[in-house]
Formats: sequence, structure tokens, C-alpha cells
Amino acid sequence: MATVIPVAKPLSVNPLKVSSRVGAALAFLGLARCMPLEHGVRGCAAFTKLFFMRHFREPIALQTTAVDEVATIVGSDENVIEALHTIIERSQPELIGLTASALSEFQGTDMRQTLSDFRRRYPGQSQVAVIPVFDFEGIDGLEGGYARAVEAIIDTLVPETLAAGSRPAQVNILASSLLTPGDIDNLKSWVSDFGLQATVLPDLADSLDGHLLDEGFQPLTYGGASRAAIEQMGKAVATIVLGSSLWPAADLLKARTGVPDFRFNSLMGVAACDELTGLLARLSKRPVSDRLRRQRSRLLDAMVDCQFYTAGASVSVAGEPDTLFAMQPFLAESGIAIDRMIAATPARSLAESGRSNITVGDLDDLRSSLMAGKSDLILANSHALGLSNELSVPLLRVGFPQHDFIGAHAKVWIGYDGTRQTLFDVSNLLAQFRRQNQPYHSIYKSNASGTFGKSDLDSHRGNAQ
Repeated sequence: MATVIPVAKPLSVNPLKVSSRVGAALAFLGLARCMPLEHGVRGCAAFTKLFFMRHFREPIALQTTAVDEVATIVGSDENVIEALHTIIERSQPELIGLTASALSEFQGTDMRQTLSDFRRRYPGQSQVAVIPVFDFEGIDGLEGGYARAVEAIIDTLVPETLAAGSRPAQVNILASSLLTPGDIDNLKSWVSDFGLQATVLPDLADSLDGHLLDEGFQPLTYGGASRAAIEQMGKAVATIVLGSSLWPAADLLKARTGVPDFRFNSLMGVAACDELTGLLARLSKRPVSDRLRRQRSRLLDAMVDCQFYTAGASVSVAGEPDTLFAMQPFLAESGIAIDRMIAATPARSLAESGRSNITVGDLDDLRSSLMAGKSDLILANSHALGLSNELSVPLLRVGFPQHDFIGAHAKVWIGYDGTRQTLFDVSNLLAQFRRQNQPYHSIYKSNASGTFGKSDLDSHRGNAQ
């Protein structure tokens, strides 16, 4: 069990945490023909949209109820009703993900009552499902908001059923916020190697992987898990859950459908990849493909090649709790010690980590650790770039957001090949910047005249004596 060190400061000096509303919106962006709607002022939605556009480099479907000063004082329920009506009339979505900003929650908006009023006023728009996510806790960060949205999607769209296993080739995947679109695409190929079909919730690989549409721009999400596919999740043979933040959503899905689930904190490293590969082989009753065996062999070879750079290295890791859990087995297998771990939020799962100490804090706490000079590498999001430059410690960008790095959404971290590439990235950074490896200058090196210096030799003899 880990010792979780809580926040000791009355304020965040250099924030690491990302808003829970951003996390909820991210989950909705993984649904097909969906429009995320944030109940709040225009600035909040614009800030969320900017985060996504700088990270994914894509147009982002996101709307706001545009609460102004008058609505803030006299009540903003009418803003929600009219926003829902306008979005359905103009964009014809299948789903609307409704989140409440801090302002609307502080104002005391009764979201359930407001939705009931909307349904009574516009009964002809009942075909569009509205998925509400509200009552965020103050400690929630990105992965907390994301997890609450996934739970709300299941609660709204997945019916109770006794048909578990009636589709023996279907596998559900609950994908944590730590997975990139590239990760999810790789995971779907992993599953298809065994003749299984994956229903991923949310499916960011189908919506934010960066692709052009033949029909051009559309106001809704460009792809993702369809409403029909989500409604059929109760017929799958199994559910694979990635990330401890989604345990509550997994509990709800299992209670609704009876579909057995298998839970993973990480799919990085040989042991974790072997565990999922063995599970898929048992579910499909098929042997492991030559492609996966080859990938595993390449990873083992990479571990041999990189050991001279990784063995004895020390890193500091900062990010969402799921990201910290995902990195631990990979770093341990690579022979890399963890100097300090900084969690953005105090998730309950932190206490179950194998680490002895995890600090819940911000990038200022990370700076204090780096000042001690023990870490050879930082693993954190782009907000840690300033620390990296200030202290001359290299940064491997991990998590969200990555606003100064193109292709973050396409990078693959999980699986045999993803672990191998991450190992290469870490080794290259250590080889290039590792501070304790200073160049060796021979005492017998010739001076400017081309002769060996007597004083250098005498100094060497003195040192030897």
C-alpha cells in the first residue's frame, strides 16, 4: 500500500490538474454524432475548446449555453432548454453530452428538473438522448470528469439485459482517458488479431485520430462509438477495462448486463501485454498470431539494447493517477527507478499503488524534487516544459495537454510495439542529456603545440600518489 501525501499548500503555485469539465467533454468527443454542451459562460467553453484544438490539431465539436450576467442572477435554466432545442434543430445529433460548469453548479441549477422541463416543452425531440454529467467534486481532475461521463453514458444508453455472451465475437473495451487515439487504434487491431470485434467506449480513435472527411466540415463529432453499438454492449462475451478510474463505470455495466469484466491498470511492459494477449486467446480459443509473437520478440530485444542507458536511471513522474499506474510497470521492467510521483488529484486508487510515497500536488512540488538533482528525466505534460528548460532535465511529454508537440494524439504507448517505442524514446533522452555522464578527457591528449604537457603528467603522478 502506498502512502498518499495530501496537498499541504493553500493554493496551486504551478497547476498540474486539468479541469474535470475538460475530461467529461473529452469522453463525449468519443461518441458518434454527438454534441458536447457546457452549461456556463462562453469563456469556459472557449477555454476547453482551445485545449483540445492545440492538443489534437482538429476542429472540435463543442457548444455552450452562453450564460450572461442577467442569467447568472435571475436563473439560467432557460438557457439550457433553448440551447438543447437549438442544437437539435440545427445539427440533428443523436446524442448531446450536457455538463455543468462551476458557475452553474454554484448557482444551484437543478439539471434533472431542467431536463424534465425540456422534454415537456419539446416532446418531438425525444429521439435525441441527452446525457447529463454534473455534481463534480472539487477534487476531480480530467480523468475524474472523464470517468463520470463514461458512467453517465452507460447509465443513459445501456439497458438492463440478460443476453451476456449472445455475441461471442464481441468484446467491450472501457478506455481510460490516458489512452491516445493511436493507443485505441492499436488496441482494436490487437483484439482483431484473435477474430474478435471491439466496441470501445469512448472511441477517440474513430473521432480524433486526424482524418479528412469527403463531405467536409460537420458541426458534430467526426466519428466514435455509435449509439446503437453502445446499446448492444450487454451482449458481449467480456468487457476489458483499462484504467482504475473506470472501475465504477465497469461496476455499473456489469450490474446492468452481467457481462464479466477483466481489469487492467496498464498495458505497458511485457507482463501486462502478455496478460491481455493470454486473455484474448482464451476468449477467442485461438492461438497467438505470428505478428504478436514478433512484436514481443522485438520488445525483448529492445530491452537488451537499451539496458545500458536505462539501468540505474531515475525519473520523476507527474500526471493523472491512471497515467502514473500505467508507467510504473514499464519503468520497473526497464530498470528505471522512480524518484518521485506527483498525482494531479487524490484518487482513491492511489493508496493501492505499489509506490511507497505519492504526493498529491502541482508542478511546484515537482520542481522541489528536481532541485535535489536526483532525476535524470521528467515524465509529465507540456506544462512541465518550463521546469525542463530551467533545470536542464529532459522532458518526455506524457498525458494531456501537449500543446507544443505535434502528433501527440497519434503516439502509441501501449502494447508490445508501443512499449518498445517508448523505451527507445526514454533511452535516447537519457543518452543525450544524462547529466552524470560527463565527457572523459585523457591526460595524454596533446596540447596546441602537438606535444604532451609535462605539467599534465606530473599532475597525474601526484594524484596517483
